[in-house]
Amino acid sequence: MAKRTFSTLEMFLIFLLVMMTAITVALLSLLFITSGTIENHKDSGSHIFPTTQGPMATQGPMATHGPTGTQGPAATHGPTATQASSVTRTPEPPLFQNFSGYHIGVGRADCTGQVADINLMGYSKNGQNARGILTRLYSRAFILAEPDGSNRVLFVSIDIGMVSQRLRLEVLNRLQSKYGSLYRRDNVILSGTHTHSGPAGYFQYTVFVIASEGFSNRTFEYMVTGIMKSIETAHTNMKPGKIFINKGNVDGVQINRSPYSYLQNPQSERARYSSNTDKEMIVLKMIDLNGDDLGLISWFAIHPVSMNSSNHLVNSDNVGYASYLFEQEKNRGYLPGEGPYVAAFASSNLGDVSPNILGPHCINTGESCDNANSTCPIGGPSMCMAMGPGQDMLDSTQIIGQTIYQRAKELCASASREVTGPLASAHQWVNMTDVTVWLNSTHTAKTCKPALGYSFAAGTIDGVGGLNFTQGKTEGDPFWDTIRDQLLGKPSEEIKECHKPKPILLHTGELSIPHPWHPDIVDVQIITLGSLAITAIPGEFTTMSGRRLREAVQAEFSLYGMQNMTVVISGLCNVYTHYIATYEEYQVQRYEAASTIYGPHTLSAYIQLFRGLAKAIATDTVANLSKGPEPPFFKQLITSLIPNTVDRAPIGRTFGDVLQPAKPEYRVGEVAEVVFVGANPKNSAENWTHQTFLTVEKYEATSASWQTLYNDASWETRFHWHKGLLGQSNATIQWHIPDTAQPGIYRIKYFGHNRKQDILKPAVILSFEGTSSAFEVVTT
Repeated sequence: MAKRTFSTLEMFLIFLLVMMTAITVALLSLLFITSGTIENHKDSGSHIFPTTQGPMATQGPMATHGPTGTQGPAATHGPTATQASSVTRTPEPPLFQNFSGYHIGVGRADCTGQVADINLMGYSKNGQNARGILTRLYSRAFILAEPDGSNRVLFVSIDIGMVSQRLRLEVLNRLQSKYGSLYRRDNVILSGTHTHSGPAGYFQYTVFVIASEGFSNRTFEYMVTGIMKSIETAHTNMKPGKIFINKGNVDGVQINRSPYSYLQNPQSERARYSSNTDKEMIVLKMIDLNGDDLGLISWFAIHPVSMNSSNHLVNSDNVGYASYLFEQEKNRGYLPGEGPYVAAFASSNLGDVSPNILGPHCINTGESCDNANSTCPIGGPSMCMAMGPGQDMLDSTQIIGQTIYQRAKELCASASREVTGPLASAHQWVNMTDVTVWLNSTHTAKTCKPALGYSFAAGTIDGVGGLNFTQGKTEGDPFWDTIRDQLLGKPSEEIKECHKPKPILLHTGELSIPHPWHPDIVDVQIITLGSLAITAIPGEFTTMSGRRLREAVQAEFSLYGMQNMTVVISGLCNVYTHYIATYEEYQVQRYEAASTIYGPHTLSAYIQLFRGLAKAIATDTVANLSKGPEPPFFKQLITSLIPNTVDRAPIGRTFGDVLQPAKPEYRVGEVAEVVFVGANPKNSAENWTHQTFLTVEKYEATSASWQTLYNDASWETRFHWHKGLLGQSNATIQWHIPDTAQPGIYRIKYFGHNRKQDILKPAVILSFEGTSSAFEVVTT
């Protein structure tokens, strides 16, 4: 091998990486604080899981599994945790029984969390911190129950990057406290939409805590509260209704971002499909017995990365825009985020699917970089980026979201096939580091302890890595191996052998300080509604991985008498385990394969496990399954490294004062902009005095009052926060005036919270508001 030389820039980056890593390791060892004291949250000290459950709740692993492993000194497990002294039980409302269909409950609640001083989750890009808000994030809950109330299932789609194990365990705990055994680990699915523009900080495993730049209990509590509120709303509003299903292709919104990997799958298998992405959308339409619309769930494979890694505004990306359009249409007269109709656009097998349909091009030369390594002749892989169809990332977001919404609207309008039949659910906790996989009747293989490959650091054409690593690396680099070995220790021969041909960059399954770096215990789960099966996938399946799982589960149901089942891949559910590539895709080690953390047989293990769940449901033997090893809930986590600071207004000013006023007049299509004396928006995530950072209001002469027409959940508004020195900051509010705006007199209002702390006194959070001068909007 030729001797490796480094440029001055590379040497500087290497030195910087070493220093940052050393500091990180030191902080990982020192900065423990209990979640009970993080950011003013008082921990109850108990994390309760259902211990008295019906036959559906006693499930466990189907394959041979090893020990659960050392979970660390600060882990607590469900049934062994201290029970709360008093548990509030919500009485079950009486259900009307004499009808055909299901009891249906839908609910939506805000779960935005922090919109400043927190990293955005998805790109793992240092410095991509939130600095404001484009749209709110929502949890959308759907409860379906049989007419006699004997069985029910709960599906929740959440506008976040992915569901963390900590988030799911806490929600299950609170559901058990409020509803007893009604909502359990087996019949509750939590699914993330996978927006890359939502706040991080709600994880417990070290890799994700580092990527989040710490744990934020403020955001974690806000998310949990929002999820619970959406479920409570759905539970309270249950009514008799019917469900209809429809399917159809969506064209022009996706490409495969790893076509070279896809081509490694057998040609005979690829020949059965017309595209290297799954174009089919599945929609569930829910109505009451009067035919009035209640809600919609859509599953479609697309990455919500139309907003790229340069974005700093919290938002729900392309699928969130589709939800916004659908709900605004159905909830006429309501502000965004309000109204009874709920539309969720949930994730599916999106692992290798990009919405940046113009494809990868070298941003410095314009030439295509659609090659095996996604690299450019000049500048290497860091220059290779994919672009969406719009003039900028926001325009692309809306174009993709509009197309998805329009197709879902068409499928919903023509949905005529009713979903009927009993509800069932099956769930297991599985030690994914030690699953025996039957390759055929005589040969077995094993899954591995988690590890990330070199190409993980390369990123993707939707968001490249920062150190010019290259996708498709099947050999390590002695330099980086040496740095890893010195800082983290050498990976064992066992883990290196298990993951071949992946060259291991981080042997996370062998790292446990301050906590395990990746999960060992993983959820696998299926819920069925008659002939519909929803598989809850704990990660990102590639296109072909999803196809194989669907076929295997469908065949298993058919083998045991449940014919013609529709199998839905529901992605990013319950716990996050990165990607799941096929065995063939794994061999070429692009980003998705390098991020398949349990080794080359990960997909085969999942197929085997989900087939076991399907068989148990089809043969009515779910009660015979053991529940499996329980995951940990760590009580001590590393707090965010960004401190809470006191907010200060400039001398002679107060919070909410106008620094830059609106112009007296605007035309439709222009942008009205006002700058206020601001305060840190993260203060608002723990204070519900105001439900929005902004409103745009129109004066109604007939009632001599101001009517709110837009808020910070509206895609026409922007809230930018500009952090200054010594606690001072500004807030810029923009209203992009749509063509549909009516002429008249308008104003913009700003709502915030400032952190105040007097000497020797605890900090307090105070609400304030500011109002612009009135301005006129005229038509052209």
